[in-house]
Amino acid sequence: MTNTGNSLRRRYGGHTPEWYDERTDYMSGFLTGERIQTLRRTLAMRTRYMTILTENTFHPQNASALVRHCEAFGVQDLHTVETMCRFDPSVNIVRGTDKWIDIIRHDSTEEAIASLKASGYRIVATTPHRESCTPETFDVEKGRFCLVFGTEHAGVSPQIISAADEFLRIPMCGMVESLNVSASAAILIYMLSQRMRLSDVAWRLSETERSEVMFRWVMSSVRDARRILDRRFGAEAENVK
Repeated sequence: MTNTGNSLRRRYGGHTPEWYDERTDYMSGFLTGERIQTLRRTLAMRTRYMTILTENTFHPQNASALVRHCEAFGVQDLHTVETMCRFDPSVNIVRGTDKWIDIIRHDSTEEAIASLKASGYRIVATTPHRESCTPETFDVEKGRFCLVFGTEHAGVSPQIISAADEFLRIPMCGMVESLNVSASAAILIYMLSQRMRLSDVAWRLSETERSEVMFRWVMSSVRDARRILDRRFGAEAENVK
């Protein structure tokens, strides 16, 4: 499955807010006002304060669910490690929701950890096997955080356990020890995103991020958008990197 958002980010990334806003204003003329309002309302709830990393998610159903959870609860970035199997959501389950988020693929768990920590994220391993905080006690105001979900069978890798800044678990009241990846992710992403939005942290996207994401969303919404944009602005619309 090709992620439209990733393709547009590679093609048109690295410009100023003014660059994006000018082109967004022009391309918005090909959409209804209602559609533009929906995009802006959704964008206002997007965040990169929290993000997700998934290691070697094997089942397409779980991969699809993670994409839909991130989109539904406003998490803009979904990071993946695919050293054992490809992260391959089912087109029939995702149903286009992947174009509204950014899927960022890493070469290894170590590279993902290094990249996320360099961006200021706490690595939060989701596991029932450690002395952990719960969704109710986790400190969302301590700084940006990345929830890490492991494989369906083995859980998070030893590399994640070693590098984790914190551990997070969902308390169980029954005989089962844990939930599957999809169910755990839905609970944690929902609860922590809600608590984050009710807190005093600056969780919204920056002005530059909002401008870039809005441009890409509008481009994804207009049929034959690249041809229209090139006809109006010429070849300089391409990524200059």
